Amino acid sequence: MNQPTTEFRPLTSLSVEPAGLDGIANAELDAMAAAGEAVMECQRALAAAGSNVIAELLKGSHDFFEWDHYPPGDVYDWNSHAQYYYHAHPPEDRRDLVAEEHGHFHTFLRKRGMPPGVAPVPRADFQAPNDPDDLLTHFVAISMDRSGLPIRLFTTNRWVTGETWYAADDVIAMLSRFSIGERNRAGEVNVWITAMLCLFRPDVARLLQRRDETIAARMVERPGLDVYEDRSLEVLSYMDISVAARIAAISQARAAAG
Repeated sequence: MNQPTTEFRPLTSLSVEPAGLDGIANAELDAMAAAGEAVMECQRALAAAGSNVIAELLKGSHDFFEWDHYPPGDVYDWNSHAQYYYHAHPPEDRRDLVAEEHGHFHTFLRKRGMPPGVAPVPRADFQAPNDPDDLLTHFVAISMDRSGLPIRLFTTNRWVTGETWYAADDVIAMLSRFSIGERNRAGEVNVWITAMLCLFRPDVARLLQRRDETIAARMVERPGLDVYEDRSLEVLSYMDISVAARIAAISQARAAAG
């Protein structure tokens, strides 16, 4: 993540309410319920071992430096072409994200994992990379508190992660493709983060839609500006989350569906 040059504090208008589960197919509710069980089991197993998601990821790192990626070189799945890393901002910048945040995960999918025919949003200054797999989309960031539990989801502007910009509908269609193999390094964390994106998939979809609405609104406000490079526009949407609350909502939805 590039360091911002202009201070930005999230606005209330960027806050997104959790998605309702009415109308979601039973098969998807079942998948989300299984993902919730996987998230909780990972957290319970790590807690029983005196660890947590962050501690497990940082295992073997003697120091923790702000802005550095953990684990070094990121985690990349060569089958799905999904990718993630964890990092933290300096304290003065961290407060702009969420006061109690320790750090956050960034989740991605590279070109080889995308559906055929999907194309980036046209941009005048777009330059295709030499390696097509360097085209990547950012799904969502997951904020973690100091006890190693997830507390917020948020999306970011293009310049923040250096992603290639794809329309929200295209990114939403790719969500099910995020999968990190358990045998990859940081195995327990891989299971957890894969399950998190399934558990909160409808919420991530809403965040991505608000992300594009925020971009569109800024284009109207500041015509002629390259909004995707606007250093005053960092976070585009966010949602405070609770794993327990999401699991309870899924249980209620499944019961109502019979």
